[in-house]
Amino acid sequence: MNRAHFRFYAELNFFLPADRRQVNFTHQFDGRVSVKDMIESFGVPHTEVDLILVNGESVDFSYLVQDDDQISVYPIFESFDITPLVRVRPKPLREPRFVLDVHLGRLAAYLRMLGFDTLYPENYDDEVLAEISSHEHRTLLTRDRGLLKRNRVTHGYYVREIDPRQQIVEVVRRFDLFRLIQPFQRCVHCNSKLEVVSKEAVWERLHPDTREFYDEFRICQTCDRVYWKGSHYERMQELIEHILQHENNYDGSNTR
Repeated sequence: MNRAHFRFYAELNFFLPADRRQVNFTHQFDGRVSVKDMIESFGVPHTEVDLILVNGESVDFSYLVQDDDQISVYPIFESFDITPLVRVRPKPLREPRFVLDVHLGRLAAYLRMLGFDTLYPENYDDEVLAEISSHEHRTLLTRDRGLLKRNRVTHGYYVREIDPRQQIVEVVRRFDLFRLIQPFQRCVHCNSKLEVVSKEAVWERLHPDTREFYDEFRICQTCDRVYWKGSHYERMQELIEHILQHENNYDGSNTR
C-alpha cells in the first residue's frame, strides 16, 4: 500500500473534515492515481486549487502520485505573485461573466443588479451547466461540489454563504469586483441590457402615481419589463451600499 502526505492551506480547509484541517495527514492508495483525482477524493474541487507542490516542486493536475510524496495544496492567490511557479488553473477570464446553478437564483438577480452578465438556467442539468461554463467562458458558481469536479469546468467557485445578501458580498470580494460594479444596467429577470426609454413611450403601462412622481425609465428589450427609481431602487441602493462597505476590509488575500 502506497502513502502520500498532504497539507491543504487557507480556505481549502473549508472542504475537509475537522481532523484534516490545518494539519499534515497521510493518505493510503493503490495503483496510478493523478493528484487531481486524489485531491478531489477529499472533497476539494479542482477549480479551487491554484498551486500544487510535490516534494517542493510545482506540478500540474496530471501528475501521478508516488509513494511517500509530500504534497502541499494551495488556493487561488490574489495578494502576491506566484508566476515563477506553475499554476494549475487557466488564466483568469478577461471579463467577469457567470453561470449559476438552480440553488442560487437570488444571487443571480443580485449580480445582474450590479451589472454583471449572469446566466441562471433554472431547468438545466449539471452537464449542460458545465458545457455553458466551458463553451461561453463563464465562471460557474454553485453550492454543489460535485459539479465543480467535472473536467469541463475550468473556472468555478463553491459559494460558502447561505444567505443571498452574504453570498453577493462573498462573490464580489472573491473576484474583486468592487470597481467593476455598474448597477441598474441589466434586467434582473432575464439578464439583457436595459435601454433608456421616454415616459411617453411607456405611459399607458404606468400607474398614475408612477406617472406623477417619476421621469426616468428603462426598458428591457427582451422581456419588455419597465424599470424606474421606485421603492425597489431604494432597496437595491441600500444593498449596494452594504456591499461597498466591505471593500475597505478587503485585502485580496483570500484567506480565512
